[in-house]
Amino acid sequence: MPSHRYQDIYAKIPVLTPDRTWPDRRITAAPLWVPVDLRDGNQALAEPMDPERKRRFFELMVAIGYKEIEVGYPSASQTDFDFVRLLATTDLVPPDVTIVVFTPARPDLIERTIESIQGIRGQVVVHMYAATAPTWRDVVLRRSRDELAAMIQAGAEQVLRLGGESVRFQFSPEVFNLTEPDFILELADQVTKVWDASPERPVILNLPATVEAATPNVYADQIEYMHQNLPRRDGVILSVHPHNDRGTGIACAELAVLAGAQRVEGCIFGNGERTGNVDIATLALNLHAQGVDPMIDFSDIDGIREIVEYCTRMPIHPRHPYVGELVYTAFSGTHQDAIRKGFAIQGDGLWEVPYLPIDPADVGRGYEAVVRVNSQSGKGGIAHVLETSYGVRLSAEQQVAFARHVQRRTDETGREATAPELKALYEEVYGCSN
Repeated sequence: MPSHRYQDIYAKIPVLTPDRTWPDRRITAAPLWVPVDLRDGNQALAEPMDPERKRRFFELMVAIGYKEIEVGYPSASQTDFDFVRLLATTDLVPPDVTIVVFTPARPDLIERTIESIQGIRGQVVVHMYAATAPTWRDVVLRRSRDELAAMIQAGAEQVLRLGGESVRFQFSPEVFNLTEPDFILELADQVTKVWDASPERPVILNLPATVEAATPNVYADQIEYMHQNLPRRDGVILSVHPHNDRGTGIACAELAVLAGAQRVEGCIFGNGERTGNVDIATLALNLHAQGVDPMIDFSDIDGIREIVEYCTRMPIHPRHPYVGELVYTAFSGTHQDAIRKGFAIQGDGLWEVPYLPIDPADVGRGYEAVVRVNSQSGKGGIAHVLETSYGVRLSAEQQVAFARHVQRRTDETGREATAPELKALYEEVYGCSN
């Protein structure tokens, strides 16, 4: 592997170590969740969503409780523009839901974006971005820091001039995590001054790990440094937008919240460019598993999955946290035995069943698939399936003996034994139905 061709993040930019407080903090309340499935997620699809799919996805997000939703990139396509116009001219947006529209800091695209939201009832956020990291400045934009700052200043002034009183403002320095901290603070001072950031009309400063490039503790340090040094901090909502290139996007988001982030952008099940955006369903249910109300309703997670799969035309992996088909299922004999014993003593108090971090019923799952039998299973799991499915209780001696029969059958077939197959084998072995 030619590892010598790559640099650690510390060699690319100065990562300033703050007076850390985040390692000692705990998350005690949900941040503001902002799903970006209709914009960032949609841009990452081989077949972008058509209007019907976009509408169905939007209605799902409203129904399960999201209060701020990024709905599109109106200057990028006619489909996105038309969808924003649909929201602006119908009653699809409830009064307590804020929509977000996305635009580069370019005059023609800002104008097109503002055109898309004309007449909208309720609050809307115009989200302006520009790439700020050195490689992007030099290779893509071919602008110096001063030239880029001037472009962002002009964009902020144009958004303010065209936006009107009902508009709030958001700025993202794209690839924040690879940008010099002093430049981010300079740009933050610039846009919050233009937009007159205040507690009454806060500006959203979104700090994306556009390409995940370091361990999550580094991102937390970067967020905490901004949290401690941002100008007009009481007029800023500090937001994060982690990607998952290193497979640690969820950890980055959780540590960023500990470090001062108040808002998290991502996709419901993590769809996004390359390895995806951060998975905000997993983040929310992680809070639920720690006794913190996530403020989003995932009580019908299979129904949510069905709509997301339909809208994105992408299947959810069976091992995907919380929503995957197999995440509450045990095949291993030792796991099955522990789960069975946990169920036997579980009352109405704290949930304490081994190997099940949450009660599957919380997300609308039944218990019939918690234990499934194959060649790796043990006597406890087999007994559990017979008892819960058919009321058949095996004695201790029968459990040991019958498990041998099941083991032979599953070894021969090489596949799972279903509950009806176990019942049929039980009747074959013992010559009875109970």
